[in-house]
Amino acid sequence: MSGARSAAGAGAVAALGAWAALRLLGRRVPGERWRRTNHAGAPVTLLEGPAWVAGAAIGAARGGPAGLVAVLGSGALGAFDDFAGDGSSKGLRGHLGAAARGELTTGAVKVVGLGLTGLAAAALADRGRDDLGAVDTLVGGAVVAGAANLVNLLDLRPGRALKATLLAAAPLLLAEGAGRQSLRVQAAAAAGASLGVLREDLAGRAMLGDTGANAAGALLGTALLGRTGRTGRVVALVVLGALTVASERVSFTAVIESTPGLRELDAWGRPPR
Repeated sequence: MSGARSAAGAGAVAALGAWAALRLLGRRVPGERWRRTNHAGAPVTLLEGPAWVAGAAIGAARGGPAGLVAVLGSGALGAFDDFAGDGSSKGLRGHLGAAARGELTTGAVKVVGLGLTGLAAAALADRGRDDLGAVDTLVGGAVVAGAANLVNLLDLRPGRALKATLLAAAPLLLAEGAGRQSLRVQAAAAAGASLGVLREDLAGRAMLGDTGANAAGALLGTALLGRTGRTGRVVALVVLGALTVASERVSFTAVIESTPGLRELDAWGRPPR
C-alpha cells in the first residue's frame, strides 16, 4: 500500500509540476525562440518539453537517482538538438550518413549522448540486483536510449507521443513486489507529467519537441529495466531496434491513419480540423 501511495504521489506532483511549469514558462520566457510550426502549418511552442521535464523530474526523484538521470540527461540532449540542430540530417540513417562523410550533426551528438545517459541510468537502476551482470546493464542502457528515440519518432501529431507514454506507463504501474517501487514511481512520474501538459498538446498549441519526447522515452525505458532481466531486455531492445529501422522506411503516421482503432485513438481529443 505504501508503494501505491508513493507512486500516486509521484504522479500527482509530476502532473501539477508540469502543468504549472508550462504556464510559468509561457509567461516568463520570450516566446519567439521557442516557437515552431507544426504539421498543419500552425505555430506551436516547444516550452511543453522543458515543462514536461520539470514535472517528471520532481516526480521521478521520489524513486531514486536512475529516473532523475534519465529525465534530465535525455531532456538536456533533446534541448541541444532542438535549438542547435539545423535539420539538414533526419533519422538515424541521416545522422550516420553524415558521420560517414565526416560531418558531425547535433543528432549524432544526441545519439551518443543518449547511449551514455541510458548506460548511466541502467547502472543506477541495477544497483543491488544480484541477478544481473555488466552485459545486462549494457543492454539496459541501449533499451533506455532506444525508448528515448522511439517516443521522439511519435511526436508528429498533437497528443500522439503523450498518449503512447500513458499507454506504455499503464502496465508498469501495475508491477507487483516491494522491490519494484522505484519503477512504479518512474512510470507514475511519466504518466503524471504527460497528463499535466496533455490539454495544450492536443489543442495544437504546444508540443514536446526532442526535449520532452526524449525524456519521456528515457524515463519509460528506465522504469522497464526494473521489471526485466536479461531475456526481457533483449526482447525489448530487438523490438525497439526493429521499430527504429522500420521508421526509416515506413511512415508511422500513414500506418496509424490507415489502421482502424489506432486512427481513432490517435485522433481522440484533438479539435476537428
